[in-house]
Amino acid sequence: MGAKEGSITLREMLPLVGMAFAAFIVNTSEFMPVGLLTDIAGSFALSEAEAGMMISIYAWAVMILSVPLMIVASRLEFKRLLLVVLAVFTVGQVASAVAPTFPLLVAARLLVAAAHAIFWAIASPIASRLVPPRHSALALSMVVTGSSLAMIAGMPLGRVIGLAFGWRVTFGCVGAAALAVVIYLAAMVPTLEKGEPFTLGKLPELLRNRGLVALYAVTVLFALGYYTGYSYIEPFFAQVGGLDAGTITAALTLFGIAGLAGSWLFSRFYDGHAKGFLRIMVLGVAAALLLMRFSVALAVGAFAVCALWGLAATAFNVAVQAEVIRCTSTDTSAVAMAIFSGLFNLGIGCGSALGGIVQNVLSLEMIGFVGGAVVLAGLAVCVASLRPAPREA
Repeated sequence: MGAKEGSITLREMLPLVGMAFAAFIVNTSEFMPVGLLTDIAGSFALSEAEAGMMISIYAWAVMILSVPLMIVASRLEFKRLLLVVLAVFTVGQVASAVAPTFPLLVAARLLVAAAHAIFWAIASPIASRLVPPRHSALALSMVVTGSSLAMIAGMPLGRVIGLAFGWRVTFGCVGAAALAVVIYLAAMVPTLEKGEPFTLGKLPELLRNRGLVALYAVTVLFALGYYTGYSYIEPFFAQVGGLDAGTITAALTLFGIAGLAGSWLFSRFYDGHAKGFLRIMVLGVAAALLLMRFSVALAVGAFAVCALWGLAATAFNVAVQAEVIRCTSTDTSAVAMAIFSGLFNLGIGCGSALGGIVQNVLSLEMIGFVGGAVVLAGLAVCVASLRPAPREA
């Protein structure tokens, strides 16, 4: 008797598990500085706003490098490219762990950013090629799950290790885990045909897609407002809310766990309700940001805001990526995703910088209000521009 519809073989599952772990490691690395910002700043006698520029520089590097690096790298066979990218990522983590000065730490993070830029452009195409077409949705969901788990377990665990042994040990542990993933994938991933080379000639076709351009605009504003608050959530909870280190770690863990609920909501309610779903999730993040200042009066308020924020942010992130793929052709979807990654990181970098400016010019307690206002602007674009639903564009 043949395998049941929806089943997947162990031979197909094992490399997907490796891809999920790779996504987990890459996203854990991206978010780690957020949970250790105060510790990193103290090591180099910097303010949190000054140290936070590392987050902005990282994100801007991903934005700038995503498409150019993929144009060059797309000529390589996918497995070889994946292993090279993760090896570079590993070297960057080790260099970050031993960096003696802040500029050298930033330089090491730029090496990691280059690997990050390529990884997220190839992760979904590789995952879908590892299984038959009928299992592609499962393959993509496993990569997304690995990414989500970085928020649930990766960043909080990194913060716990950093608080106990120092932030350098956290970076070193991520480097060791990345090396293990490289070895595992080298053994488990079969040789894959290289993808269609990326060319700049595909860009005009994408820019004429009104639904896609609207999604890009919403994405930039969403990420900008989100990271205006999120980049400084650790010092905000400590200095404005007066929360202790353990409570902050628990709140950030809940932030990630709520993301699983967001993923479930996406799978349950998104189909057939794309337009409304995107609007509601953007509104949810805006509400969480606007409530930041009031939430810290009681610890339970901080937990509630983190739960709402994590749920809505994850649901939006999965939904908007699904829509980017749906409203583009097979030949252009990979390029569209590379641009999406770059634009999201543009929002991250500018949001982190804006949060630092708000902290220096106004006060740390204002970051939620400013971030929420920006996300509301994204909601306005979502309401005005996504007509009809993006998949119908």
